[in-house]
Amino acid sequence: MNQARLMKILIAPHISEKALRVADNYRQFVFKVVPDATKLEIKEAVEFLFEVKVDEVRIANVKGKRKTFGSRRGKRSNWKKAYVGLQEGFDINFRGAESL
Repeated sequence: MNQARLMKILIAPHISEKALRVADNYRQFVFKVVPDATKLEIKEAVEFLFEVKVDEVRIANVKGKRKTFGSRRGKRSNWKKAYVGLQEGFDINFRGAESL
């Protein structure tokens, strides 16, 4: 796979209470990914960027919320997130980045 494409697949880690609970209990990590990413591309991108072995990838399409801004109606963008499960003995540490 093209390394330039792999660098663009992952947008950011998705850090929330649920994501931290899933990481602690099941060794799964949540990432915001580009909308056209496939499971194989996500797996290769995580292995390439974090030097870990990926066990499984699950994808969820998140619909953007409808919001009102004063008297105007708007909609947030749709986005895709990936739950990445790692093989035994591998870990990714995002908690060090929160303190920066």
